[in-house]
Amino acid sequence: MKVLQLIDSLEAGGAERVAVNIANALVTEVSGSYLCSTRKEGLLKASLDSKVGYLFLDKQGTFDLKAILKLKRFVKQEQIDIIHAHSSSYFTATLVKLLYPKVKIIWHDHYGNSEFLHQRPKQVLKLCSYFFNHVFSVNRLLASWAERKLYVKSVTYLPNFSVENKQSLVTQLKGVEGKRIVCLANLRPQKDHINLLHAFKAISYQHQDWTLHLVGKDFEDDYSNTVKQHIVDLKLSNQVFIYGSCPDTSAILQHCDIGVLSSKSEGLPLALLEYGLASLPTIATNVGQCKEVIIDEQTGLLVPSENIEALSNTLEYFINNPSKREVLGHSLYLHIDKNFSKKAIISTIKGIYSNFVPH
Repeated sequence: MKVLQLIDSLEAGGAERVAVNIANALVTEVSGSYLCSTRKEGLLKASLDSKVGYLFLDKQGTFDLKAILKLKRFVKQEQIDIIHAHSSSYFTATLVKLLYPKVKIIWHDHYGNSEFLHQRPKQVLKLCSYFFNHVFSVNRLLASWAERKLYVKSVTYLPNFSVENKQSLVTQLKGVEGKRIVCLANLRPQKDHINLLHAFKAISYQHQDWTLHLVGKDFEDDYSNTVKQHIVDLKLSNQVFIYGSCPDTSAILQHCDIGVLSSKSEGLPLALLEYGLASLPTIATNVGQCKEVIIDEQTGLLVPSENIEALSNTLEYFINNPSKREVLGHSLYLHIDKNFSKKAIISTIKGIYSNFVPH
C-alpha cells in the first residue's frame, strides 16, 4: 500500500503538523509513504522523515493545470493507492482523481471553526465529496456534520496525535525562568488571544514577574494588528511577547510553566497534546474536543470560552498553587501517552486504508 499525504503548505499549523506526523509514522507501516505540499513550503519541511517521498507542486491558482498534471504523473508513476487530503487540499485531490480515477481519496477535516458550522462554505466541498472514499474528522461535531451534509457515508472521528520531539532551544525566550505562561496557537480569530490578554492583564497587577508568550504563525493581518494593539493599550509590552512560528516549539514548552488555550472554537487541538508531552499544567476553554484531553481537575482545568473572569481566576489559581500544577501536568502527560499515542491513531488510520486497498 502506498499513501500520499496532501497538504497546501508546510507552515507550522495544526493540520500541517498532523500531515507530517502521519507521513513520518507510516514510513515503517506501509510500502510507500509520501507527502505533497501544493502551494507553499515552510518550517515543517525540516521535520519530514528522509524516507518520506516528497513533492512540492508550487501551485499558483485554483485551476493550475500544470501543477495538477504534475501531481497526477507523480501519483501514477509511484503507483500511489490513496491520497490522504488534509483540509482544503481536497479540491486538488478531486481534480487528480478526475484524471486518474484509480486513486482513492480520504479527506481529513481539520476545520477550526467547528462551533460555527452553519457559517461554513460547503457547495464546492459537497460536490467534491462525491469522489471521497472516506472522511476523517478531528472532532465529533465535524464527523456528524460530514455524515449529514456530504455525499459520503464512511466517516470516522479521528483524534489528533502528537509526537515527542527532543529539541534544543534556539528561540531566545524572554521573561523569568519558572514564571512563563505559553499559548501555542497561530494568530487566528478563533484562538481568541484578545480574551487571553484581558485575563492576563487582570492577574498582571499581582504577578508582575509572570510573562505571557504567544507562539504561532503571525499572518500580519487585521487580527494580528488587533492583538498587538491590545498589548499596547493594556500596557503589557513588558510582559507579553509574540514570537511567530518557531522551529523549536517542544523545547520552548519545556521552558514554560503553564500552558493555556483560550479558543472560541476548536477541533482537537494539537497544542493540548504538545502541552501534555511537555507535562505542562494546562488551562483550556471547553470547546470542541478539548474536554477529552483536559478532563477538568484531573488532567488540567477547563473554563468557559469568552469568559475573561473565569480564565483570569484559573490563571491566578495555578500561579498560587505550584504543587497542583505539578500533579496536573504529570496526569496530562500520562493521559496523552495512553489515549493519544501515535501507535493507537496510526492503527486506526491503517485499518481504514485497508478497506479501500486490496491486500
